[in-house]
Amino acid sequence: MKTVRRLIAGTLLSASAAALPFAAMAQGKPAETRPANAPDQKPAFAGQTRAPQPAQPVSVKKQVIADGLPHLWAMEFLPDGRMLVTAKQGKMHILSAEGKPGPALDGVPKVLAVGQGGLLDVALAPDYGTSGMIFFSFSEQREDGNGTSVASAKLVPDDKGGGKLENVKVIFRQTPSYDGNKHFGSRLAFGAKGELYVTVGERSDAEPRVQAQELSSGLGKIFRITQAGKPFDGNPFAKQKDALPEIWSLGHRNLQSATVDDKGRLWTVEHGPRGGDELNRPEAGKNYGWPEVTYGVEYSGNPVGKGITQMANTEQPLYYWDPVIAPSGMAFYNADAIPEWKGAFLVGGLVSQGVVVLHMDGDKVKYEERVPLEARIRDVKVGPDGAVYAVTEQRGGGQSSIIKLTKA
Repeated sequence: MKTVRRLIAGTLLSASAAALPFAAMAQGKPAETRPANAPDQKPAFAGQTRAPQPAQPVSVKKQVIADGLPHLWAMEFLPDGRMLVTAKQGKMHILSAEGKPGPALDGVPKVLAVGQGGLLDVALAPDYGTSGMIFFSFSEQREDGNGTSVASAKLVPDDKGGGKLENVKVIFRQTPSYDGNKHFGSRLAFGAKGELYVTVGERSDAEPRVQAQELSSGLGKIFRITQAGKPFDGNPFAKQKDALPEIWSLGHRNLQSATVDDKGRLWTVEHGPRGGDELNRPEAGKNYGWPEVTYGVEYSGNPVGKGITQMANTEQPLYYWDPVIAPSGMAFYNADAIPEWKGAFLVGGLVSQGVVVLHMDGDKVKYEERVPLEARIRDVKVGPDGAVYAVTEQRGGGQSSIIKLTKA
């Protein structure tokens, strides 16, 4: 990663190590000041978009701890402080606590690394300390097209910094398949009962995306499954005829951010069209509207469908962005190293090129803070030391870095 230097609020920043103060004049004003793509759309309630910045934003120091990595998509901390990362082209690596990558792990199945597809998210089983089990999502080539799949495996590290995956098993496949290369999702998050939430996309194109509203289709959904890939007990549509029993919620566009809070509740941020990225707390059986209800407009500038932002029997986003941040990766901050962020959500921004910090008041966004990193952020995690770690990427591929954020 090239060292980037520029002057912000009179302080020199660099990608190797720098403090990131925020200009006093911005305090209390929204972080987003660009004009909206859909200026005539109005929020459904106060504070649903363009929340103010906190009165005293945190000064953050950043340090590149790993550089020159392949194009990464996700990272997860192992109990000993090492990092497990997925590379989009289909390899998995273990990085030392100092950021040095080991050789590619053996046993990773073949992935379809085209367009937005590839080796995607990775998550440790809740009992990883004793089982060694991990779960990962990837885009999979199939006879009738392709789609997002989830596999489980036992991670067996070796003493050379590498290792292998054993007992690899595909436990779940999003259906129907589709011959496209966009909107695979996906993120994996474990709930308090050991349930696995799987987020996916609706495959982007006009023909398949309408299936986000169909319970017989797995496009544009969040699933709740067991660690064996079966419908989790109590799922909302398990007893409904012609509905997929794994579905938790519907009406989603492309979900690349998901996490669970300290109460065990699932939160997501999904990609909208031009405008319309949205924060949700998806609940059982609820419909989040896409593509019939959304903020923002098509990439062409035309309305999405009938241009409706509110409709009965669909849920309003708890927060939305227009223009977009292009969200990818998400973490709930429950550590003590940056006390000002306690209870906040941290969201990676591809277009906004930094970490978006959402300070909450109950289930509403009270403040929106932005940490500029001059790079597309693909994933965000909180380390065992309480620091925040952001995975960068370059548009169209290229190399990735991991940036450590601490309080200055």
